[in-house]
Amino acid sequence: MIGCGLAIWRIEDWRIDEALYFTFVTGLTIGYGDFTPKHVSARILSLVIGFAGIVLTGIVAAVTVKALNADDWEP
Repeated sequence: MIGCGLAIWRIEDWRIDEALYFTFVTGLTIGYGDFTPKHVSARILSLVIGFAGIVLTGIVAAVTVKALNADDWEP
């Protein structure tokens, strides 16, 4: 995430905190819309960040469900 934020920072010429904020908000699939990339390469990178966030959210949910449904788990 930090690497993607640094790439957005270089492409869009935003402040570093703005770029990292945008990256985390996009990666967490919140997407407030207060920052929008103007360059095509930054927009493509934003799509990659968003899809990665969706995939990682699914993985975390699957691992959590598997851990909660484990046979050796006792309350």
